[in-house]
Amino acid sequence: MYTLSSKLKLTAIICMIVGAIGLIYGFIAAPETVEDVKEMMASHGEHGEEHATEDTHEVNVEQLPGGDTEVENIEHTEDNESHAAEAEHAEAGHGEEASHDNEHYEHILHQLQNKPWAAIYVAAFFFFMISLGVLAFYAVQYAAQAGWSPVLFRVMEAITAYLLPGGLIVFVLLVLSGLHLNHLFVWMDPEVVAHDEIIQNKTAYLNVPFFLIRAAIYLGGWIFFRHLLRKNSIKMDDATDNTIFKKNFKLAAGFLVFFIVTESMMSWDWIMSLDPHWFSTLFGWFVFASLFVSGITTIAIITIYLKSRSYLEFVNDSHIHDLAKFMFGISIFWTYLWFSQFMLIWYSNIPEEVVYFIQRIEDYQLPFFGMLITNFLFPVLLLMNSDYKRVNWFVVMTGIVILCGHYLNVYVMVMPATVGESWFIGIPEISAMLLFGGLFTFIVFNSLTKAPLLVKGNPFIKESKHYHY
Repeated sequence: MYTLSSKLKLTAIICMIVGAIGLIYGFIAAPETVEDVKEMMASHGEHGEEHATEDTHEVNVEQLPGGDTEVENIEHTEDNESHAAEAEHAEAGHGEEASHDNEHYEHILHQLQNKPWAAIYVAAFFFFMISLGVLAFYAVQYAAQAGWSPVLFRVMEAITAYLLPGGLIVFVLLVLSGLHLNHLFVWMDPEVVAHDEIIQNKTAYLNVPFFLIRAAIYLGGWIFFRHLLRKNSIKMDDATDNTIFKKNFKLAAGFLVFFIVTESMMSWDWIMSLDPHWFSTLFGWFVFASLFVSGITTIAIITIYLKSRSYLEFVNDSHIHDLAKFMFGISIFWTYLWFSQFMLIWYSNIPEEVVYFIQRIEDYQLPFFGMLITNFLFPVLLLMNSDYKRVNWFVVMTGIVILCGHYLNVYVMVMPATVGESWFIGIPEISAMLLFGGLFTFIVFNSLTKAPLLVKGNPFIKESKHYHY
């Protein structure tokens, strides 16, 4: 049995406390009114040049040198009429300009208010998707009747323990969005929908009640399947035949059918609908690749950590090698999907589609191209050699880079639609990662203490213990 160390437990709790404090600060520091936004922008000197330009337009007639008095008298009446017309026109123009400025300031206000919300959403979804990715990988092992992986099942089950609390947190965030406590999903704003024909045509699908019902179905199904698989796995320790294993085999096959549909719909709802004008038929697969490789990477890191603490003595370097192979292969799969999606949209150059990438290339250049290095170049170059896949510290180092890269992937998918140009990785983003990282660590390692680290009743357990590649 695994025992949760006091140091690890304390570290997780400290991360949660520090993260919560940082997020509270992020909400307090966010502007509350348009006037706050104006003060912030004025303090950065963004309107100094505009005021200087406006001042140069105010010309006093008395300052003009010379002047023909006779001409002035002749044109005096005409000038009065023209000035009156210009005054009316200027007044109308200033009214429109003031209205436009107010809309602009209000838009910036929503973006700045979104920043802590978006930071929470990115971190909450990131750790939730890791747990969901592990559940999918776990089900694949049962459905394929894999012989190499049963010694890792309890690690996978522990990571999927985060699915319930993590899913509830994401669901609460979606509900709060539906209650208009934030502006993450622009299509939830009735005023926006009233003036947007494209969103109006999607209201049969993009409406708050149906959106939340779908989210409840996704989460309910995933959590239910995880509960049954875990329950049967515990029973398997005392089983005398393969009846329970066969149940899990059927459950896993059924779950994968449910998962392949709901995961795609989840990615449309929770990520792609942040940009309601844009869509990609590859998007469901793209998000799947990200959550799948992130989950496998987390399995490898936690397994190596447990081995370093003298647990999982039945796990050998061949198991680590196979996990690293999946890290390598799915990273290439993710890159294939990224390139296919980008190339087709970029070179077709359809305005409604290409604007998605233009915004990210212009405003998010560093994270947008940076994640290609962390998600493709790093794993390919470091894990291409078969021998390196057996070196624990090498796999951990590569795994950390991969996880950072897929955090950036989620960040780039969410932030442009929610905070626009007003982005930077600051206190809210770091605090959210600390909060959910601490919560994830505590739940996963606490779950490891609830059952033996080896599944005893699995018919492939002997093969798995003696597995060598």
